Order: sequence, then C-alpha cells, then structure tokens
Amino acid sequence: MTRYPKAGKGSKWTIRELNAIPPEWHGDTLADGNGLYGEVRFSKKGSASVRFKYAFRWEGKTRWYQLGTYPGVGVAEIRAERDRARQLVAEGVNPVDSKKADKIEAQAAVSAVIAEAERQATENLTVADMFSDWLRKGVARQDGNAELTRSFNKDVLSVIGQKAIRDLTDNDLLDVLGRVRKRGVNRTVVILNNDIGQMLRWAEKRQPWRGLMIDGNPADLIDVETLLDPDYEEERDRILSPAEIRELRDILARLEMDYKALPAGQKYSGIRPVNKRVQCALWICLSTICRIGELLQAEWRHIDLDVGTWFIPASNTKGKRGKRKDHHVFLSPFAISHFRKLQIETGHTPFCFPSPKGDNHVGEKTVSKLIGDRQCRFKKRSKPPKGRHHNDTLVLSDGANGEWTPHDLRRTGATMMQALGVTLDVIDRCQNHVMPGKVRRHYLHHDYAEEKTKAWRLLGEHIETILKADNVVMIGKRA
Repeated sequence: MTRYPKAGKGSKWTIRELNAIPPEWHGDTLADGNGLYGEVRFSKKGSASVRFKYAFRWEGKTRWYQLGTYPGVGVAEIRAERDRARQLVAEGVNPVDSKKADKIEAQAAVSAVIAEAERQATENLTVADMFSDWLRKGVARQDGNAELTRSFNKDVLSVIGQKAIRDLTDNDLLDVLGRVRKRGVNRTVVILNNDIGQMLRWAEKRQPWRGLMIDGNPADLIDVETLLDPDYEEERDRILSPAEIRELRDILARLEMDYKALPAGQKYSGIRPVNKRVQCALWICLSTICRIGELLQAEWRHIDLDVGTWFIPASNTKGKRGKRKDHHVFLSPFAISHFRKLQIETGHTPFCFPSPKGDNHVGEKTVSKLIGDRQCRFKKRSKPPKGRHHNDTLVLSDGANGEWTPHDLRRTGATMMQALGVTLDVIDRCQNHVMPGKVRRHYLHHDYAEEKTKAWRLLGEHIETILKADNVVMIGKRA
C-alpha cells in the first residue's frame, strides 16, 4: 500500500511523521514526491526504518536507484542524493552506473595506495628480512638452524642486518668477513662466507629478492682466499705421533697434579687442568675414531659397557638428510675403561656429557673450544680469551706444528688402523662414512660387525702400547 503525508499527495514527509510510523505499516510504501519512495520495515525488536530509493525511466523501463535507509541516513541527505540522481538522468547518465563507477574508482585509488605501500616495503626489505625468509623456506639443518642463527646474529645481522638488499654490495660482505677475520678465526670466515653465499644464491632465484638484486649477487664478487692467513689450510692433515700421544697424557696429568698440590686456601694462578670429562672425551675420541660432536651428544641408555657397545642414533650423526644412518661402535677394553671413568663423573644423569643444568648434553663444540683456548697460537688470537691468561698449555712439542684439534684425534686413530692392516672399507665403516655408490649402498648390507670389532680392538691395544712404552717406533708413515 502506498501512503502519503498528512499534507497530501505531492507533499514531503516530516521527521515527526516518519518517527510516528505504526507497526501495521510494515511493508507499505511512502511516497515523498519527485520519484522518491520509501519502503517501511520493522525489526523483531520493534524499531522502524525506511529504505528510500529513486524511480527513474531509463531505456524505456523504470529503474531504481538506492539512496539509503532512514534513520541511519538523514532525510535531507537522501533527498539531496535524489536530486543529484535526477540531474544525472537529465544529462543522459544512468545514476546506478555512475555509482558503480565511483565505487570502482575509489577502490582503484585504495588499491593503488596499497600497491605503492607494498612496493615501498619491498624496496626496503633488509638483510635481516632475507635471513628470516631463508630460515623459514630455504634451509633446514640438523640442529634446527640453531648454529646458523647464532652465527648470523653475532656476525652478520649485528653489522648489516638493517641494510636494504637493493643497496647491499660486496664491500658490505667484506666488512662482515673482515671483522670476523680480525678475531683470527680463519675457518669461521670460510664457513660464514659459505653460509652468506648460500643464502644469497637461494634468494636470487626467488621473488621479491630477485628483483632487488638488480646488480647481481654480491657474494659472487668475494674471494675469501684474500682474507685468510697465507698458511691457512682448509683441509687439515694433522696426525699425532706416538710421542705426542704420550706427551698429551703427561700434560693432562701434570696440570691435574699441580692443581691438586696447591696448599689449602691459596689462590691458583696457573692454568686450570682439563677436567676428567674432557680427558675421557679425548681418549674415547682417539680410540673409537668418532666425531667429537657425536660423542658429546651420547646418552648412557645407548651405551652397554658390559657388552661393549655404543649405539649412535642417526639423528646424532653427520650427513645430508636421508643419508644419515645409525652407527654401532664396538668398544675396545681401552675405550670401555675411559667410559667407566666418565660414568663415575656423569652416570647419575641421562647424558654422558651433561650441560650445567643437566637437562641436556653440552654443546657439540664445547671440547673443541676448550682445547683451542689452551692453544692460543693455534687460534692466532691477538689477545687471550676474556678472563684468561695467554697460554699454549696443550700445544705439543713434537714436530714443527704442535697445535691439534679433537678432530685430529679421529684422523690419527683412523691412520693407525690403516697402518695396523685394517682395510679402507672397514675404516670407513668405523668412521660411519657414507659409502660411495648408490648401488653398493642399496644391495650390499653386510654389517661388518666382526671386522669392525677387530679393528677397534687393534686400535685400542696399539694406543695402550704407545702409552706404556717410552720409545715406540711409529707404525706407518706420518702425514
């Protein structure tokens, strides 16, 4: 039903009349003149509203142009919008199409603002942003990227983290590597350069990074060799001689005796001894030719000293994803004796080498760092570690180069095995190397348990012979 104001047809509805619309008018139409009509609606809560629209003729048909709903939109505003619509019709413009065009234009303006903001944000992406993206999508290392995150936070992001990728140059990378080089750690320079290069090579193949590296990959311009010491060798061939092995034993014992001989109450000013846990780690590493990181992650539940076995789960071994495998070490009496000494120290915890809190194992580089800190010449430090004295306590005197690392013990033990007549295949398996050739790995599954057991026993016996003798002729050729 169409209803008109009290003033009659052609008159306009007053605000008072609109506010007094009774519920029974629900669904009726209000005529306001000049093509303006309103549809009455009542909500479930009993509140009234009127949805106004303008009727006009277009291409021979009646069209409707929505104007708004009272009381949300004022009547004066509704009538003004109707007048603008009438003017458009008079000018030959469909007001409905005009309204759609206005919305499209407004949306286009908003989209342009957003696109410009995104463009500027992309233009300003930093090295820290790239590293974060790389961690999420491009790299997954065995330790959950923990070491990668630590090294980048320390040496890269602290220096160029806020540098925009579009402004990144080889000079920025040289600055980062140069700062590390000043600490005298050549290998860290090499590793960090490789990691930075890996990140940038990943990024230059993907958007938005590819578009920001318009001048190419700055890592391609770095020649890391120019940053290293002239005598630095990436691949070490250090092997300890029998005399050095005995010397190492004597040094460890002397440090401990000097410390124990200190009178009560007197402050010790010398070099502190290497603790028993680390001593055990060194002898076990030599006699099992294991990786020091694998040993430091060991748990007592994986070691059976009565049977003489140590199980290393694949998750603790080194290698690429999908190629790591479980490793079984058959312990010699020599290795068992040092595991028993270690058990006295840490057997009350789940871990052979527990962290200070005892809730996990120590860091995989703990022993290597401790040994390095006692060989300042090996580290080529310009000053001693903070809070410590300059010392070369563990630098061995035999030969021209007395410096050594825990990994050199692994190489020494493997070389001893070779000199004792152990075949290379067996030595590789004792070291848990991935065997070459997909066909061989797939079809040949003999576990070499007997051969490996004999190899480790021979090695342990030979080390015992070295430590018991004053003069032992070196077997094999020293590298």
